[in-house]
Amino acid sequence: MNPDAPGWFDQSAYRCRFAWGHTGARDAARRGDLLVIVDVLSFSTACALAVARGAIVYPCRPGEEASVAERLGGSAEVAVPRRDVPAKGRFSLSPVTVATVPPGTSIVVGSPNGAACARFGADAPAVLVGALVNARACADAVAGLLKAANTSAVTVIACGERAPEPESGEGLRFALEDLLGAGAVLAALPPGLARSPEARAAEAAFRGAEGDLPGALRGCGSGIELIERGYAGDVDAAARLDAVTTAGVLREGAFRPL
Repeated sequence: MNPDAPGWFDQSAYRCRFAWGHTGARDAARRGDLLVIVDVLSFSTACALAVARGAIVYPCRPGEEASVAERLGGSAEVAVPRRDVPAKGRFSLSPVTVATVPPGTSIVVGSPNGAACARFGADAPAVLVGALVNARACADAVAGLLKAANTSAVTVIACGERAPEPESGEGLRFALEDLLGAGAVLAALPPGLARSPEARAAEAAFRGAEGDLPGALRGCGSGIELIERGYAGDVDAAARLDAVTTAGVLREGAFRPL
């Protein structure tokens, strides 16, 4: 968004807002909104589950993992591609791999969507990680922060998927799972907080799918891709609404329990 352009898209008349991707995260941070990052398959789900177990997750863009780990002095493990667990590492973007992570473990996680959006929005007053698995906990944390923080609004970001071939010009791809995850967080926010039309649409999408979230995630494009690659367990893990009661917030470069 051009910072000199009129505020047609900033949803400034509403306290609960909804946007997509890197640009949405950056613009929300510039406005001073609280920020919720939603990347259901799989960064946000894995991060939310790890934080709920007391782990510390350092988000970064792909290719930055080694430098971030080095800066931490070797105290953090680097998440590896799904196919490389357990041969090259214990953890990946797969939610299944963090199911038993020991409390206090530090993990560096690179992701072009969720982790990158967290980096783009890092200057927001607070950045939380949201997913279906922690939607209620995330919304409760946001409600508390809106009362305490020097800000009046929250933007929930559906991260979407980066085009596999950026040179094609396609840019960001719609991701149903992220729309539903964002809608779940918005639906759990106090009803007295005014939602923008964009936020109401995301919430309505979640309400429409709430009765069969496993079916929605298994049937959407991202879910089908993971299942065909042998990671059906990740899809099912991501579909468990309010499976954990801990919210994760970005502090000192890492998502930690709030």
